[in-house]
Amino acid sequence: MTTRTNAGRTGPADDASGREKLWGPYLGERQWGTVREDYSAGGDAWSAFPHDHARSRAYRWGEDGLGGICDEKQRLCFALALWNGRDPILKERAFGLTNGEGNHGEDVKEYYFHLDSTPGHTYLKYLYKYPQAAFPYLDLVTTNRNRGRHEFEYELLDTGVFDDDRYFDVTVEYAKAAPDDILIRITAENRGPDEAPLHLLPTLWFRNTWSWQHGGGAEKPRLAVVRSPAGTSAVRAEHPALGSYDLRCGGQPRLLFTENETNTERLYGTPNASPYVKDGIGRQVAGGEEKAVNPAQEGTKAAAHYILTIPAGGAASVRLRLAPAGSSMPLGRDFDAVFRARQAEADAFHRGLAPPGASEDEARVLRQAVAGLLWSKQYYAYDVESWLAGHGLDPWTAPDHAVRNGAWFHMACDDVISMPDTWEYPWFAAWDLAFQAVALSVADLPFAKEQLELLLRDTYLHPNGQVPAYEWNFGDVNPPVHAWAAYFVYALEELRTGHADRAFLDRVFQKLLTNFTWWVNRKDPSGRNLFQGGFLGLDNIGVFDRSAQLPTGGYLEQADGTAWMALYCQTMLQIALELVRHDPTGYEDHVLKFAEHFLWISAAVHRTGGDGLWDEEDGFFYDVLRLPDGRATRLKVRSVVGLLPLCAATVLRPGQLAGVRGLGDRLHRFVDRHPSLSAGLAQALAGAEGGPRLLSVVDEERLVRVLSRMLSEEEFLSPYGIRALSRYHADHPYSFRVDGTEHRVGYLPAESDSGMFGGNSNWRGPVWFPANALIVRGLLNLYAYYGDGLTVECPTGSGVRMNLYEVAAELSARLTRIFLRGADGHRPVYGGQRKFQDDPHWRDLLSFHEYFHGDNGAGLGAAHQTGWTGLVAPLMALFGTVAPEQFSAGLRRKET
Repeated sequence: MTTRTNAGRTGPADDASGREKLWGPYLGERQWGTVREDYSAGGDAWSAFPHDHARSRAYRWGEDGLGGICDEKQRLCFALALWNGRDPILKERAFGLTNGEGNHGEDVKEYYFHLDSTPGHTYLKYLYKYPQAAFPYLDLVTTNRNRGRHEFEYELLDTGVFDDDRYFDVTVEYAKAAPDDILIRITAENRGPDEAPLHLLPTLWFRNTWSWQHGGGAEKPRLAVVRSPAGTSAVRAEHPALGSYDLRCGGQPRLLFTENETNTERLYGTPNASPYVKDGIGRQVAGGEEKAVNPAQEGTKAAAHYILTIPAGGAASVRLRLAPAGSSMPLGRDFDAVFRARQAEADAFHRGLAPPGASEDEARVLRQAVAGLLWSKQYYAYDVESWLAGHGLDPWTAPDHAVRNGAWFHMACDDVISMPDTWEYPWFAAWDLAFQAVALSVADLPFAKEQLELLLRDTYLHPNGQVPAYEWNFGDVNPPVHAWAAYFVYALEELRTGHADRAFLDRVFQKLLTNFTWWVNRKDPSGRNLFQGGFLGLDNIGVFDRSAQLPTGGYLEQADGTAWMALYCQTMLQIALELVRHDPTGYEDHVLKFAEHFLWISAAVHRTGGDGLWDEEDGFFYDVLRLPDGRATRLKVRSVVGLLPLCAATVLRPGQLAGVRGLGDRLHRFVDRHPSLSAGLAQALAGAEGGPRLLSVVDEERLVRVLSRMLSEEEFLSPYGIRALSRYHADHPYSFRVDGTEHRVGYLPAESDSGMFGGNSNWRGPVWFPANALIVRGLLNLYAYYGDGLTVECPTGSGVRMNLYEVAAELSARLTRIFLRGADGHRPVYGGQRKFQDDPHWRDLLSFHEYFHGDNGAGLGAAHQTGWTGLVAPLMALFGTVAPEQFSAGLRRKET
C-alpha cells in the first residue's frame, strides 16, 4: 500500500480489487435494547432485550463489542473482552442505562474514545478506561433511577471507581498489511499506585445467522484450534461465504471455545440445546466453570485468554494477526514495520486535513472528530418483512398500528451505515445521516456519496416517496435536507478534484422528485404552502408534542417545516440548473417547477396579518396553531424554529438562469397570473448586473430584525454558538392553557425537565451543531449577495459591526471553542469534570456530544455523537482556509 491523493483525500491507496474497506470498525457498540431485537408483544425494546440478557442471548440482526471490527457483512467479528478479577461478569460490551433507568433517558456509563482512523481503516486506534474495582452496575442504575429530571446524571466518575487512578488504559490498534490482513496490538497501562491483575481476552466469533436464516437450515460456520509456530496460538475461522481466516495470537495464550447460542437455561429455565452457549467463556473466566467451554476447542465463539499482572505505572502488550488461512503471519519485526507505515500514513492524512497555521490543539480536535466519524460506521441489518413476520404480520394483512413499522415491509437493510452514536443511537436517522455525510465529506467523499444514495434506494425509500426516519418509527418525519447535503458533497468533490459527478447528482435528483411530491401531498393539509411535519427532529422544541395529536385539535403550520421546504425547493432548483446545462430538454421543466414552488412558499412566508408565520411586533417567525373552528393563533416560542427561515437562502449565478431558454419569460407569465408572487420574483431577479441572484424567504428588513435577536447574548447568542431557545424565556416562559392544563416552555440550557419525545434530548436552550451549521450556510449565502454593504451588530448592542461572512466566522469560532483548551487550560466541553480538565491521561481525550450547555458549553446528551457534531471538522476546514474575498470570488464560479 502506497500513499497517493485520491478523490480529494490523501491516505493509504485503495486496493486494486476495491476491497480496501472489506474490514473496518463496523461492529456495533450496543445491539441490546434495539428495535431490531425486539420481538415482544408490547414493543418495549429496552425491556425486551436488556443488558443483563446480552451476554447470554444470541442476537439476530447484529453484534456488539468493545473496540471491535468485522467484515462488511458482519459475518466474522473481533473485539476485546476484559476481566479485572472483581467484576461479576466479563466486560464484553459497554454498559449504560435504558431510557426508563436514566433520569435524563438512555446514557452510556463508560469512558471510551475513538482516537484515530483513516478512510480505508488501514489504521485504527481506540481507548477504553477499565476500572480495577468491581464495575458499579447496580449503583449506577439505582442512583440514576432515584434522581429527578432537575438533578445531574450520576456518572461513572461519581461512583469513585477511578479514585487514586486505579484503572487500566486499554488501547486497541489495528493496522492493515493488506485489505484482509489485519495486525492487532492491544496495550494495557496500569495508571494506579499498585500492581494489578488483568485478564485480556481478544475474542473472535461469528454472527449467528444459522439459527434463523433459511428456517434454521443455513450452513453453520466453524472456529477451531489450528497448529501455529512455537510461542503462538491460533484459531481457524471457516465461513461458507467469507472463506477461511486464521487468528494468530502471540504469547501462546490458552484458547477458549464456546457457541454463539442463547443460554435458554439461564434466561428462560429451559434446557440448552448445547452445553456450550454464548456466555460460556465469561462463566469460565469470571466464574471458574471449566465445563462451560468446549474441551474439543471448537465452536462459533473463541477467545485468547491472556492473564497479565501489570506493575504500578507499567504496561503490557499483546500482538495478534487476522489474515486468510495459510498466510505468512509474522508477529515480529515485520509486524512493527507495518504498524509504523500505517501510522505514518495516518499522520500524513490528518496533516493534510488541518488548515494552514492550525495549532496543535486545533489539529487534535480535527483529528479526533474525523476519527469519531470514521469509527461510527456500523453494519446495519434489518429485513422488516422478516421481522414483522415474527410479530405475525405479512404484507397482505391489514396494517396493525400496534406493531411499529407495519407499513414498511419493503425495507431490507444490509449495509454499512454512518450512525449518529454507535451506543445511544445505533441506528440511522434520515436527517442525521445527511449532516453526517456533509461532515464525512471532509475525510471520505466516496463514502459520503454512498450514504446519501443509500436511503433513496428501493430497499429503503417507501414506494410512496417517503424517506424512512429511524427504526423506532420509519413513518415519522425528519427535515428534508438530503437534497442540500447531496448538492454540497457534489460541489465539494468538483471543487477538490475537478470531477463533477453528474451521474450521482442525477440519481439523487430522480429519487428526490418522488420524495418532494410526497412532502407536497402529505404535509401541506390546507394547500396554503405552509407545511407541517411534526417534531421534525426537534424533539421537545414546541409547547406541545408536535408529532402527537394536539390537545386543542386542529393542526400546526410550522415555521421550520415551511423553511425546510423552501430550502428543499432552492436546492432542487440548484441541482436542476446544474443538470440542465448538459441536458436542456430533460430538465428545463424541472427548473421552472421548483422556481414556481419556491415562489409560492416564499409568498406564504411573507404573508402578513394575524394568521401569518411572521409577527411584525416581535420581528420573528412562529408556528401558527389552526384550530378546528378556523381561528388561528401564533405560538410565541422564540426558538430555532423561527431562525430556520434565515437558512432558506441560496445564491445563484446570473449565468445559470440565463442558460435556461425562456425561463425569465415563463416566470413573468406565471407571476402575471399570480400577482401575489411578484415580490418574491422581484427579489430573485434583483441585484447588480453580472452579480449573484438571491433566493430567500426573508427580505433585508426582516433579516436584520431576526438577526438582532439571534445575535443578542440575552437571547440566542451563547459564547458557544446559537442556542436552540432564546434565553428570554428564562424569565419569561411561554405558557398556553388548554382545558385548565398549562403547557409551558422555559429556557433550559442543559437537560430536559420533561419526558416529551423520550426526554433524552433537549432543544429548549442548548447549542446544537446541525442547526448552527445551517445558520452558517445561510449567512454565507446572504453575504455572497449583500457583500460588505450589509453589516449588523455582533453581539447586538456591542457597537461592533460585522458583515455576514464575519458573523458566520464568529459563530464557527464559538462552536469550535467548545472543544479547545482555553486560557485557563480547560475545555468547555467537559464543564466541571476535574478529571477531564486536569489529569494528563484524560485532558486531551475528546467527546463529541449530542448537544451543549447553552451558557457554559458543557457536553450533554449522547457522549459519542460525532455524527453531526463532527460538523466541527468542515467548519474548521472552511474558516481556516478560505478568506472572505476568496469566498465571494469562488461563489461567482460555484454556488455554496
